[in-house]
Amino acid sequence: MKIALVDSGLGLLPAAAAVRRLRPDADLVLSSDPDGMPWGPRSPEDVAEHAVQAAEAAAAHRPDVLIVACNTASVHALPALRARLEPELPVVGTVPAIKPAAAGGGPLAIWATPATTGSAYQRALIADFADGIPVTEVPCPGLADAVQHADPEATRAAVAAAAGLTPPGTRAVVLGCTHYELVTDAIRGAVQQPGLPPLVLHGSAGAVAAQALRRIGAEPAPEAPATGGITVLLSGREERLPADAARYPEGRLLAETAPVR
Repeated sequence: MKIALVDSGLGLLPAAAAVRRLRPDADLVLSSDPDGMPWGPRSPEDVAEHAVQAAEAAAAHRPDVLIVACNTASVHALPALRARLEPELPVVGTVPAIKPAAAGGGPLAIWATPATTGSAYQRALIADFADGIPVTEVPCPGLADAVQHADPEATRAAVAAAAGLTPPGTRAVVLGCTHYELVTDAIRGAVQQPGLPPLVLHGSAGAVAAQALRRIGAEPAPEAPATGGITVLLSGREERLPADAARYPEGRLLAETAPVR
């Protein structure tokens, strides 16, 4: 079994680690675009072009399913990717976890890139799944970049700015960018208020990994032997996992349990 993931950069690590935990025997193809990132500030057309290029690089390795492990690309490029690759290669997008967050009650906040915040796509999800619940859309300029470069000072500054836009009493935060799932401790520490119930953070990695397995009729098998390898593609070039990936637990899990091929 081979599962490919596409993102502009290290945002694919949470979903890749989730797949690795569910199926340690699966081979992974990690296709990112360091030459073209960040995708967030690009026009929708540019996002689609870069996402298609990264996806086609991954598709050349003949995976069984492709995960678009990027909210911005899922918003702007999913139709183009499915038109180009399906039905031969199933494509699974990443949807912000608004539905499960809303099921827990509000108020809730959605942290996302400026390109995703306020988009018709996100507004439709809010209308469908969080109608009647107080929702605040919080743009997080610079946070994905800071996480990508494992820059702790820039990450703290971007998290603090977003926390300042998050209303007091917020019970849950939807992580609307896959990069943000790498810094959940920093986000929780900035938003959690003394005396209130623990803040709940809702990412998408686990749900996306499970959906990818369902699309190809595979069952989770976390007890399977860790025989799966990794192919790393950086703007189409086969290389090793970027050094900054090891700054995060998800990157260390992949590096420690799967040989790079």
